[in-house]
Amino acid sequence: MMILERIQGLIHKVEVESGARRLNYLVLVLVVTALAVWYDTHCYHSFNAPEAMDAAQVARNLAEGRGFTTECIRPFSAYLIQKHKLGAEALPPRGTNLVDFAEVYGPHPDLANAPLYPAILAGFFKITSPDWKLELQKSPWGGDGHFSRYKPEFMIAIGNQLLLLAAILLTFMVARTLFDTAAAWLAALLMFGSDILWKLSVSGLPTLLLLVIFLGLTWCLTSFEAFGCAERPDPRRGFVLALAAGLLVGLGMLTRYSFGWVIGPVIVYFAAFGGPRRIGMALVAFLVFAATVAPWVVRNLAVSGTFFGTAGYAMAEGTMGFPGPRLMQSLNPNMTSIYWILPYLVKLQANLRDLLQNSIPALGGGWIGMLFLTGLLLGLRNVLARRLRYFAMMCAGVFLIATALGQTPFTALSPDVNGENLLVLLTPLAIIFGLAFFLTLLNQMDVPSLGMRFLVVGVVVVLACQQFIITLLPPKTQLVSFPPYNPEEIQRCGNWLHPNELMMSDIPWAVAWYGDRQCAWTTINARLDFYQFNDYTKHVSALYLTRQTLDAKLFSDCLQGGVDSWYSFVFERIGVYKIKNQDAADAWGGAFFRTSDNDLQKSFPLRYAPSDMISGLFLADRPRWQTE
Repeated sequence: MMILERIQGLIHKVEVESGARRLNYLVLVLVVTALAVWYDTHCYHSFNAPEAMDAAQVARNLAEGRGFTTECIRPFSAYLIQKHKLGAEALPPRGTNLVDFAEVYGPHPDLANAPLYPAILAGFFKITSPDWKLELQKSPWGGDGHFSRYKPEFMIAIGNQLLLLAAILLTFMVARTLFDTAAAWLAALLMFGSDILWKLSVSGLPTLLLLVIFLGLTWCLTSFEAFGCAERPDPRRGFVLALAAGLLVGLGMLTRYSFGWVIGPVIVYFAAFGGPRRIGMALVAFLVFAATVAPWVVRNLAVSGTFFGTAGYAMAEGTMGFPGPRLMQSLNPNMTSIYWILPYLVKLQANLRDLLQNSIPALGGGWIGMLFLTGLLLGLRNVLARRLRYFAMMCAGVFLIATALGQTPFTALSPDVNGENLLVLLTPLAIIFGLAFFLTLLNQMDVPSLGMRFLVVGVVVVLACQQFIITLLPPKTQLVSFPPYNPEEIQRCGNWLHPNELMMSDIPWAVAWYGDRQCAWTTINARLDFYQFNDYTKHVSALYLTRQTLDAKLFSDCLQGGVDSWYSFVFERIGVYKIKNQDAADAWGGAFFRTSDNDLQKSFPLRYAPSDMISGLFLADRPRWQTE
């Protein structure tokens, strides 16, 4: 009899009590896992954003005990280090490059990446010990002898998808605190169906880590409001939440420097809604924030004499004084224009127009973005929601200006998904406040039945998630981000060089990541600056140009690009002829100097090209491939 009662009690728990709830959670986990597997099977692709490859190779160096160093060398980074060491003289004495003023003969200090994301990736690499070689055999990572997936990249994508799930959970918690459980589940569903967030999960960018930090900050502010509404609030808890908020903003800045501007809205929030101790809480948040970022700033000052390295000059990139990537490719730039105001105003005006017309309305999906903008004007009875709305509006203004001024040529190289777009961090808040406005409208509608109400909600969900749904449909996404990246070819070219030798390329971040070789960004021109780098900084053993340069426009780039531009260098001084082997007749492997260019052949130090390159132009100081 006792056994039967226990069995009946167990059945009751499974069907009615906690067992049914756990069963529902199990079904939810299985559905989420199935959709994630489907996405990784049909929509995964290799890294496309330069920042992702740059951060990943820094993380590998850190995991291998080489510190925060980089194999992707920007000439401007060498300039900053030399200037810091030599004072007023930005270049070493003429006639020698044996004195390593630029620190390129050994590990080169990284001045481009904030440290938190590479540090987390380095710990991940330490635990998993990935194989850095490309697998070309038939396997889950590659098939039929052709490269398809790079194991370390795929592992980073899995880690970022776990961060996406954490962001969804935090969105659920914030929405449930502000409204109710039904609104929280709906917000979590829309977050899960956000196409841009899934694209970021496989991009390798630190944006999802930054999103989790931003949502953690939002949760702190929400908890602070809930603490203030208590009958007898404990002052110590308020200061703890202020401390946590400052710490999270500091960690966000160590993930993306421009995120540090969020400390402004945080200070205003505590100063406005902090109660009798508002000034103290705002001061605590700022001091903790400053203490969090100070060690890294001191490191940058010691290495380069700048607060944020090359990243601190992002505002100057793309201005009239430094169009395109000119600043990062400069060995001895004229820095006069960085002190002018007009170039920044022109850049701000031009980029703001695009952000206001395209990025803001698309937050959280087109429909939700429009509801969000309208929902900001909605009169909310909930004090928590109303004050958080003010914080969201302040952050939107900060992100707009920071994104507009902080855009670099990397945005043009990867326009859809890049780490310079801070507005994507507003996606959870856009969903929450957009849903608040939608549910308010739904409550005012004369819906005849509960079933019709669910139908209306379902239609809105489908419309908001339609981009993600279309992405999941056939055909499959191209696995390799080509052009311009051919990981198999890049790693092969890297193997032709010794670990202490240097290559120059128009995609140095990819050479550093896939090829694991030190690679400098192509200098401003193929003559003076190239020889200056080669003679006075470090010898260039090979040059690798991809379709990023080879597919230049004939008239505007090649003919009018300047006699010393790399486009003219390729077009005018390197000829392509038919090779006797018909299989390689149209390959770039047939690239050799024209016989009429004897002067160039004698002067340019890189004169040898392999016969089987198919996607780029590779020139070396000797036929290195013959020793394979």
